[in-house]
Amino acid sequence: MSDHTVKAYDKELEQIGLKIAEMGGIAEKMLVDAMGALSTQNAELAARTVSCDPKLDKLQREVEEAAILTIARRQPVAGDLREIVGAIRTASDLERVGDLAKNIAKRAIKVISDARVPRATVGLKHMGDLAAIQLKDVLDAYSSRDAVRAKAVWMRDAEIDALEDSVFRDQLTFMMEDPRNITYCTHLLFCSKNIERIGDHATNIAETIHYLVTGENLPIERPRTPEKFTS
Repeated sequence: MSDHTVKAYDKELEQIGLKIAEMGGIAEKMLVDAMGALSTQNAELAARTVSCDPKLDKLQREVEEAAILTIARRQPVAGDLREIVGAIRTASDLERVGDLAKNIAKRAIKVISDARVPRATVGLKHMGDLAAIQLKDVLDAYSSRDAVRAKAVWMRDAEIDALEDSVFRDQLTFMMEDPRNITYCTHLLFCSKNIERIGDHATNIAETIHYLVTGENLPIERPRTPEKFTS
């Protein structure tokens, strides 16, 4: 962020940045806790994860309101305008990450009494770990305005997609082994889709960072699945 003659302007941008940072911390924790609740059948942890979502929603609204007021007051252009628009986009993506983590936690509560195949969550945990790394890396890139690191996150998006395909095949196998697994594994399939979408939102944030820093958009098409994941 550049320094402005009107110091209140810098303060407004700083406050927006602090709210984004707080949102990022909450979203990261919600994802980690949701996956922990799912893999350990911890209903209490799952419920705590769900309860965090309203705070994330509130922060998103505060970011949007502050950003709109700043645009109205300061009429920013060029890099300053990208900064504010980037904050609005990032807040929206983080709010969606929270929603998706909340959905995983809700599924965890539903399947605790029917956790029939412990090994069925192994692939999901791997997906969740990878999504958590993606989210952490992209938030670090946002705080440091590091377009190179952001692009690296963008390039790794296909890894989560490939893992989702693997998890899908695993769950079908468990269903075919024993029809009593169908309900449980179906819930896990929904969880895998939520994790994949979290990866997409991390990628969205990476695109926002790249535009914020460089003024240029990354290609519309995301990277395809690497060959090593398709065999």
